[in-house]
Parts: sequence; structure tokens; C-alpha cells
Amino acid sequence: MITVEEALETILKEIRPLGLESVPISSALDRVLGEDISARGNNPPWDNSAMDGYALKSADTEGASPEKPARLKVIYDLPAGQTPKGALSRGEAVRIMTGAPVPDGADAIVMVERTEAADGSVLIKTAARLGDHIRRSGEDFHAGEIVIKKGSLVRPAEVSMLATCGVPFVFVHKRPRVAVISTGDELCDLNEAPPMGKITNSNGYALAALVAASGAQAVQLGIARDNRESLKEKLALAMSADCIVSSGGVSVGDYDFVKDVLKELGSSMKFWKVAIKPGKPLAFGVIGGKPAFGLPGNPISSMVVFEQFVRPSLLKMSGRTALFRRTFAARLTKDIRIKPGRMNFLRAEFKADAAGFTVTPLDGQGSGMISTMVRANSFIIAPQESEGFKAGEMVKVQPFDETVFAATEPSY
Repeated sequence: MITVEEALETILKEIRPLGLESVPISSALDRVLGEDISARGNNPPWDNSAMDGYALKSADTEGASPEKPARLKVIYDLPAGQTPKGALSRGEAVRIMTGAPVPDGADAIVMVERTEAADGSVLIKTAARLGDHIRRSGEDFHAGEIVIKKGSLVRPAEVSMLATCGVPFVFVHKRPRVAVISTGDELCDLNEAPPMGKITNSNGYALAALVAASGAQAVQLGIARDNRESLKEKLALAMSADCIVSSGGVSVGDYDFVKDVLKELGSSMKFWKVAIKPGKPLAFGVIGGKPAFGLPGNPISSMVVFEQFVRPSLLKMSGRTALFRRTFAARLTKDIRIKPGRMNFLRAEFKADAAGFTVTPLDGQGSGMISTMVRANSFIIAPQESEGFKAGEMVKVQPFDETVFAATEPSY
């Protein structure tokens, strides 16, 4: 067996980001940019009002107050979306809406709340300062400036910037297409009632969901039976994808053929056992230049191994550079006893509050106990040499559920 660290290093050496494709910006969310984005013009493109109010010359309001307002003649209204009808002279004002261009001659805006309309005039009840409430052309960014760098993850803010810059299409890294295969004569699909000795193919659906949660596209190829012909047929179909993920068939049983069939198809196998619990029987190789993962058949083992090895690989293929989930130190709420020799990933409930981080290991750590995976939101990571921990000790925790830090009420 190799260590978890050695396995991850071996895998990621073989993974390359996929090529680029052009997509409309409405489809670019959570994708990685493959190009720098430069501004085509200034933003704002012209000086404009940051408030509903009156555009005027600040000198005309010197000494103005509620008790002694300055009276200015209103020469026209200027809604957003229209252009100024003329320049201002001394003693004049323009009623202006937020976003409208600042007329020539105006050097300040007074918000409407500090004014009073008066028969074609306006009473200004405060002294304006030069530049008040004017958004200057280019104060956000200038023409030619790089506003989003290549390699950035596209969030809603980046979509806003792309739209502001008038960019309808953008080059992003392709989403990996991942072929998902379940192996085993004991498997039934969802439309079948499993007879004695058979189980539902939960892994196929769980892995497809994990693929989607990693930002990739799952291609579900169904069940391969425990014979070389069936496996070869499914793996041949899988070669049209960017990555292959199978579950089951990588142990040492008489009918575990995945490793052998991968070799027959020209796969360069890198390893097939890792010192991890759950999930020791993990095969990894490269077939036709594409990474191929043979995951364990036990549901929890399969999900743990996917989280630690497949997910970072798919993120790297998608162009991401931040590949791993964050870990935190949390105070353990009860004792843990484990057998050393493999790095343990224990299902747990992680809590974050004003007092700090705590974590509770869940009862029922068997690799087939799906109910504890449903209840869990994190893994306690125990080093390979660890024999356990006492309640009150600090342990390393890896949350995998993004709702961990969510709150039912605002925290402000």
C-alpha cells in the first residue's frame, strides 16, 4: 500500500486542465476563465449622478442652510437614459436622476432630500462641495485595463463585470465529462425490486451526484457485470469521456476484474491499494491519456475515496488551482479509538459557533452504513499512525457540506 499523500501526488501528476471553449456569459458561472478580460471603455463611461437631486455649481450654494436656503432656477429635468439639454450657468440647476450624465457647467449634486421645489426654482438647504455625489468617468476602471485575470473562477460578480464590459461570450475551461460505471452481478437498477442476494446500484447515482457537485458532467453507463466482456464493453464506451470512474471490482475476489481489464485495454496502472480507511482498494491508471479510477464497491468507501482523490482531479481538469477542501482544528466531544496503519476518515458532525469549533464522531462507521453519511457534514482525519483521541483534544476536521457554516438567522 502507498500512503494517501503518495497516492494524491501520483494522481495529480497525471491530470491536466482541459482545453477551452467559448460560452455565453449566462453559462459561465463557476467556470474558470481561459483568457484575460480587458475593459473596452471607461466605467462609468461619463460623469454621472450618484443621487436623485439637483446638478448645480457648488459656488452657488455657499452658506446655504435650512434657515437660509439658496434659490436656483431649474432649467430642465434630466432622467437617466437621456442626454443633457444644455450647459448650466450661474444661478441655475438641473433636476437630475441617479445615473444621468452630469450637465456641462455643473460640479456637484445635492440630493433631493436637502432641497425644496418652489415654482420653477429649487431651494438648496445645504452647502455643496465640489464633486459631491458625482461618479467620475473611469473611477471604476479605464479602457484597456485588465478587469478579470485568466484563471479566475467566474462568480456572479465576474458575470456582472463581463456584462458591464459588453462581453457576450468568453473562453472558459471545458467541464470534464466523467463516465460512471458500477460493476457487479449483485447490482440491480432502480426500476427493479432486488431479490435475495441483490442490492440497488446506489453507487452509480451517488458518484454521478458527486461528479455534478464537482462541477463536471456525469455520463452514467450503468452496470457492468462480473465478466471481462461486459467490462470491456462499458470501458470502450467510457473512452469517449474525459475521465473514467468505476466502483467495485478492484478488490482481490475471484470476480474482481477491473484492474486486469484496464491493463488489457492498455491502461498504465499506477497503484491499486492506498492506506486509507475506508477505501483501501483503490486503483488508478491512465488509459488512452485519460485518468481512470477504480473505486471500492462499498458505498461509504466509494464516496470517501471520491472526495479525497477524484474531486481534486476533476477540479484540476476544470482549470481550478484551489483543489482541496479546507480543514479546521476542532475540539472533540467524545473519545475515539482506532487501529493504526491507515489514515482514517471518520464521519462526524462539525459545529461552528461563537465558542469555537467542535466535532462529534458518529456511531456506526462501517463502510456500508449510508445513514451515517447522510447525518455527517465532515470527516475527522486521523493520521496513519494514530490510535485515537480523547474527548477535549483538538483534531483535524474536513467539512464537506457547505451548509456547515450556514445560519438560520443573520449574524449581524
